[in-house]
Amino acid sequence: MASPPITELTDRARDIFRLVVEDYLASGLPVGSKALAQHEAVNLSSASIRSVLSELEQLGLLAAPHTSAGRMPTESGLRMFVDGIMQVAEPTREERAAIEQQLSAPGPIEAALEKTSAILSNISGAAGMVMVPRREPTLAQMRLVPLDETRALAVLVGEDGHVENRVLELGPGISASAMQEAGNYVTARLAGRTLAEAARAMQSEIASGKSKLDDVSSHLVEAGIAVWSEDSARRPVLIVRGQANLLDDAALGDIERVRSLLDDLENKQSVAQLLDSAREAESARIFIGAENRLFALSGSSVIAAPYRDREGKVVGVLGVIGPTRLNYARVVPMVDFTARSLGKRIG
Repeated sequence: MASPPITELTDRARDIFRLVVEDYLASGLPVGSKALAQHEAVNLSSASIRSVLSELEQLGLLAAPHTSAGRMPTESGLRMFVDGIMQVAEPTREERAAIEQQLSAPGPIEAALEKTSAILSNISGAAGMVMVPRREPTLAQMRLVPLDETRALAVLVGEDGHVENRVLELGPGISASAMQEAGNYVTARLAGRTLAEAARAMQSEIASGKSKLDDVSSHLVEAGIAVWSEDSARRPVLIVRGQANLLDDAALGDIERVRSLLDDLENKQSVAQLLDSAREAESARIFIGAENRLFALSGSSVIAAPYRDREGKVVGVLGVIGPTRLNYARVVPMVDFTARSLGKRIG
């Protein structure tokens, strides 16, 4: 059932609901009426508190586990809390300085990305994730080397020295001279261009008839470019640190959930796709439990935020994943701040 808007709750129900969620997020345990009655802010009898808890349960905001008389928030309840009640705890000056200091240390960008995932893990007490910026390879050279009558090896060399070797399936009768012509044509048009830019320019030339290549060489050019471009898009680089945090004492009672989560994390392609859905967000996005299909079975939450370069261009996404009882009020602003700090480091 759909949960009601927060404005439809009475002040009393709203206060009890907030306390239940906050206590649950702090302890990971269901919250009972006796514990609530001990809060200074609650001026109700245990019977009245139980009545409110029952009302919130009927609204689908709280649930009572079989092993306890206490209540815990449902995923719908957590969503309402995050969207309508939660007061974020901004990072302290010391926390901000510590994050910026770690990310500003000299060294390769790969080291900064590793540090970022570790920082996020420490912040959340869960697992930290960073999706490496999509590479925009700048090609320096392409060669096509015949392997046999129907296959050739496309050797693509980037300006950074990175080399990709891919096997092309070709039709019969393609000569070595046609392969050399295609490789020379691509190499001559690569200066200062990314792969995507070079591909667009060459395909435009070929389509308009401006290219002097014959049909066979044109096919080789398009096939060679497509191989590298497609492969790069299919192999996202994802850094995950802190999986061990998911195996704490509180998780031992629900080891199947944790095992499911660890299995999900092994599927890096799907995790990267989930993170990628946060690329257009202005700040952190929160996915709670079944709100994302990937982690629905493990009942996990993801907090993800894009990070941008100095020009404001989104170059990647970072975040944390853990049980739904993450400390959202603390983790959300920390994820946002870490994303901004990493963006400054990338430049």
